[in-house]
Amino acid sequence: MSENNSGESTGLNWRGPLLAAAVFAGIFFVLLLMAHQNQANTIDMGSSLRQDPYGTSLLFDAYQRSGYQVERSQDQDSLSDRDASRTTAFFIGGFSAGDWETEDGKFQIGVKLLGRLEKFLARGGRVVLVQPAWKLSSQSQGWEVENQWIQGEQVSDPAWIPPDLGAMPAGSEAMYLAARAPWLKTDAHWTALYARPVDPGADAGSSGRVYLAMLRVGKGELIAASQESFLLNEAIKTHPNPVLLDFLAGGRPVLWVDETLHGLHQEQGALWLVQRYRLQAALLLFWAALLTLLWSLSGDLVRRPPREWSAEVVRNGESTGVAGQRLLQRSISPERVAAECWEQFERRSPQDAKAISTDPGWSPRLRAALAKPPLPGYEELTELVQERRATAKGLAHLAQAERGRADGISPAPKTTPEEARIA
Repeated sequence: MSENNSGESTGLNWRGPLLAAAVFAGIFFVLLLMAHQNQANTIDMGSSLRQDPYGTSLLFDAYQRSGYQVERSQDQDSLSDRDASRTTAFFIGGFSAGDWETEDGKFQIGVKLLGRLEKFLARGGRVVLVQPAWKLSSQSQGWEVENQWIQGEQVSDPAWIPPDLGAMPAGSEAMYLAARAPWLKTDAHWTALYARPVDPGADAGSSGRVYLAMLRVGKGELIAASQESFLLNEAIKTHPNPVLLDFLAGGRPVLWVDETLHGLHQEQGALWLVQRYRLQAALLLFWAALLTLLWSLSGDLVRRPPREWSAEVVRNGESTGVAGQRLLQRSISPERVAAECWEQFERRSPQDAKAISTDPGWSPRLRAALAKPPLPGYEELTELVQERRATAKGLAHLAQAERGRADGISPAPKTTPEEARIA
């Protein structure tokens, strides 16, 4: 690409911007590839958000259509970054791999999960724990969650149980229970939301089986469900339970869904670090600084010739105009072109430069040439150099003749061709 200015052409150096763009595109492509690979590793049928009849995609789609913000998390520790007062955390079934330890010879499961729940509840969070796979017991706060099964119990038919309208909001629909559904082991501190008697034929005063209950824990609220059948796609499709869903969310705009219980973990690479520690702005600043650095290292937009001081300004066979254009391509201001030419000449021929600058006839012309525009000034300097070289050549011939006369050698007289034949 070139620009024309007053008949002078300068070539623009686009190698720097192209290099910066190439480096940015390469690294950005690597990050996209990492993100794609990470996503490919986390798409699994173990997700609770899958779209088959046994998933819960319709549940969270309904939440999104209602204006809730649903965040699917594959980072166990990201719950600590959430605003507890505005977030409802969903834990739906599953097993957390490696979440176990032994203490005093006792084998305990779900220790890490319990610790995250306690911290989140202590900050005022709301937790919906659906079909916990093992017993969670908080000794410091005096609560526990556990499902109960009766071994060998005859499989019953699916059923719909009504809510306890004393604890649930008006308009709450019945909860769907799958065949042989477990129930919660609760104490007097829990508030039963959905329950039914042990035996359908028993009187109302008998102890019941609780399938959904709520407990105040510190500043937060814990809701536990013994089974997930009422949240699955198959049940939501026929009975969406809008009042129940709003009750579970608790009016909080953000729904955080834990996927680590289903074996889905985000790989702890560069993208995980950026997201985990919220470094998006720092990453953008890094790219901007990198591009600026590459741009500055690439040099000026105007192409420069080789930097050797011994390189000739005028090459053999180049006219004055071409040489002047090459000088204009060196990123120097126009008023400095003639001075740059003279400095180059001084470095190559210091004796001739000194002779021109000290000569009474050439010195004024030299000062005038340095003040002229680039090409006129360069032409004037060229004439001065030629005159100096012609003068130096004449002086050299004169000195040679003087040396010959001093040695007694006289130059041979000139003769015509006729005189040569007569001789």
